[in-house]
Amino acid sequence: MKTFQLLLLVLFTAFFTSCGSVKSTIQNVDDTAIKPPVRNNQFMITEYASDGKYGYDKDYPINLGFENEKYSPKNIVYFFNALEGPKGEKITYTKIDNCCPFPSKRSVMGAGTLEVYVITMEGSDTKFNLYVNIYEKGKVLCPKGLKIKKYIQE
Repeated sequence: MKTFQLLLLVLFTAFFTSCGSVKSTIQNVDDTAIKPPVRNNQFMITEYASDGKYGYDKDYPINLGFENEKYSPKNIVYFFNALEGPKGEKITYTKIDNCCPFPSKRSVMGAGTLEVYVITMEGSDTKFNLYVNIYEKGKVLCPKGLKIKKYIQE
């Protein structure tokens, strides 16, 4: 019985000390960033990323944490609805994973994870992953390799 209790104590200690030492490696958080306007269920994105890491590297995710995390699904829809392939192809996005825990004051739990989406383009076998952060704010840009969809008035 004492061996089991000791093992349990060691496991709890290891878990809590490892979680406490997690540091954020995210490089592009901007607490002053303003949420882009929304028209026709899409963000009105006006700028392209100059850095090829934006969205493609876990340290440079697409930061969409403008509201409480429970409202994040709409921001993800708005973001991806604003994009298309380089030749105007329709894109499809599917969440495939959560990764890369980091501390966050904007999360109910005090920590967040990045969401990983696989992107495919109509008429192409090309697939790539984008990292999205629903907890922190940042300037919303169009990642390299994609194009900003033209706004169509209703």
